[in-house]
Amino acid sequence: MSANELIALALLFGSIIFFIIIRIPVAFALGGASLITALYLDIPLYNLFSAAASGLNTFTFMAVPFFMIMGQIMSDGHISTRLVQFSSLLVGRLRGGTAIVNVLVSMLFGGISGSSVADVSSIGAMIIPAMKKEGYDPEYSVAVTVTSSVQGVIIPPSQNMIFFVIYANAGLSITTMFLAGYLPGILLGVALLIPTIWIAVKRKYPYSEKKSLKENLRIVKDALFGLFAMVIIIYSTTQGVASATEAAAIAAVYSLFVTVFIYKNMGLRQFWRSMAQAVDNMTMIMLAIATSFAFRYVLSFLKAPLKLTQMLMAMTDNGTVLMTLIILAIVAMGLFIDMGLLLMMLTPVLVPMAMNLGYNPYHIGIVFILAMAIGLVTPPVGNAIILGCNIAQVRAEKTIKDLMPFVLAMVACTIILLLFPEISLFIPRLVGAIS
Repeated sequence: MSANELIALALLFGSIIFFIIIRIPVAFALGGASLITALYLDIPLYNLFSAAASGLNTFTFMAVPFFMIMGQIMSDGHISTRLVQFSSLLVGRLRGGTAIVNVLVSMLFGGISGSSVADVSSIGAMIIPAMKKEGYDPEYSVAVTVTSSVQGVIIPPSQNMIFFVIYANAGLSITTMFLAGYLPGILLGVALLIPTIWIAVKRKYPYSEKKSLKENLRIVKDALFGLFAMVIIIYSTTQGVASATEAAAIAAVYSLFVTVFIYKNMGLRQFWRSMAQAVDNMTMIMLAIATSFAFRYVLSFLKAPLKLTQMLMAMTDNGTVLMTLIILAIVAMGLFIDMGLLLMMLTPVLVPMAMNLGYNPYHIGIVFILAMAIGLVTPPVGNAIILGCNIAQVRAEKTIKDLMPFVLAMVACTIILLLFPEISLFIPRLVGAIS
């Protein structure tokens, strides 16, 4: 790599870091750094803006607003309350039942909202105070809530999976990406249940309250309407009935029908508030996607992914060792850099590199997304941990001791997924999505 190219890369990433430090929003930081580097390299600005526009001109992108609207409606329609009650019915009578419920309901709600932060804000606001009232330590309550919320980033429909497909720009299918996430999502849930149950038994946390048969039947009936949104997405995408984008639109309409006509807890005013919130979120996401494509164009101009692969392969020819070191580096970066920025910055670099090393892009996508998501639950910049601590009214640094077993379980799960690609690829192969 020439001195000029090294200066350009330093300028690109250095600008991003500088903009983030002075609290420039991620989308503007990425766009500004790309523009500065393009001017340094004499890249025609038309090419840069054309690349940015191309990021929004895809059928894949259309899935994002539909899934966001569905998640917003389900969240504002209090579907999480019914899922908590349903999960309590299944596992509540075990030691530390409410904590186990926390993990299970995050798995279910993650399959509806697709967002870790939405999970914490919806479920955490309800279940953390309930756990504290039952005698659970607040730090433990936060640790369980925020780590289990990460299931939402890999259990479909995950917004982060859609962003990964868009940022990778490698001709990947959202439907296949979703299929690759089901078994890893279950594996993550099982991994998180190990420290959840172990600590609950060790500290002798309480059992949940027993309910009558009549009440249990009502809980099941109420929960099934909300869970059917997941059935719509899973069935339509796995059976080829609809694409992920079309399934998102169907599920969004169904979610609105359930909250308005069955649960009857969303009026016209609440509906407009939900839509306004979804549009507000979408505006920044659209800008972030556009600027990420400009960033990717600059990286491609510099041939950074290929040169990085060559440089790393000069250090070791063992692809597994190399990818393990990269995963650990991603986890370390997540301590200080927001997941959204990591996803935008690293996906265009790491996906071509991983494919050059012989990794399947869907498999490595699941691994990268989970590794980046660990940063959501670790201080000082993790959005989920900050939100959870605010709900529990505890300081983030006080949760570290209780958080560590869960973070180690997540790291171990990430390494397992890296070493055993069939966990991610089994379902896509089973339905013929990949060979």
